[in-house]
Amino acid sequence: MNIGFIGLGTMGEPMATRLAQAGFPLTVFDLNRAAADRLAVLGARQATSVAEVADTAEVVFVSLPTPEIVQKVALGEGGIATGKKVRIYIDLSTTGPRVAKLVARELIARSIIALDCPVSGGAAGATKGTLALMASGPSAAFDEVAPMLQCIGKAIYCGDGAGLGQTMKLVNNLVSVTALAVSSEAMVMGVKAGLAPEVMLDVLNAGSGRNSATVDKLPRAVLPRTFDFGFTTALSLKDTRLCLDEAEAMGIPMPVGNAVRQMLNMTRATYGDDADYTRMICVLEQWAGVELPIVTKA
Repeated sequence: MNIGFIGLGTMGEPMATRLAQAGFPLTVFDLNRAAADRLAVLGARQATSVAEVADTAEVVFVSLPTPEIVQKVALGEGGIATGKKVRIYIDLSTTGPRVAKLVARELIARSIIALDCPVSGGAAGATKGTLALMASGPSAAFDEVAPMLQCIGKAIYCGDGAGLGQTMKLVNNLVSVTALAVSSEAMVMGVKAGLAPEVMLDVLNAGSGRNSATVDKLPRAVLPRTFDFGFTTALSLKDTRLCLDEAEAMGIPMPVGNAVRQMLNMTRATYGDDADYTRMICVLEQWAGVELPIVTKA
């Protein structure tokens, strides 16, 4: 079965690479020619447009940065909806459920099945093939593409309703960034009081405070002061905003989530859109008048 892959960015390229290495016939497209060239070395065919991918491949994956771009690539002029061969569309991006439902509705009218399948695990997980994939859509289509998804990570079926995978992803990302925010506050407080950061992480990870930030983000990207976890502040803010917008539409208050959004806004204002979102702790350090010492091994 021919596979297409559109969007070879920080997440898309390693996911497409794993599909190519697994031996699937792959056609790729990205505005970044260098990324497409690297896939070509692995045997992938380079397309010159989105339409060419959809005319060539039966299953088309997309991994794109914003809901607006996803909608344009899926439904716009020369988009996937115009493809002559594509049967199944798989969106690995984070768009929110409303866009997922819209795209699914428009594609099914053109006899194309849509699966929303956002991923979690960062660039490292994409490279290792250890991502969590949250899929929703028709179960028969999910079963058909399951061997492809297994090359990327662990695929968890969230239900047959369009957008359920997206809702799960937004909830997951809100919990993840909230853990980072509160763990950063705690680390700054502890260091100012005189605690060593590596000791704090040892205790937190042995006790009830253990979370994804204390286990991974802080020791990997904050304590060495590299701030290179691989997820930008702008993307984290986008995901948080999407989650809060959905919650508001459902009439669900999220006071903690809104506080985290403000922390991300302040991080972006200080360090810019492209700054790694682990830079959040630097804002807290400035307010507290303390900086965590560099720790190469936590």
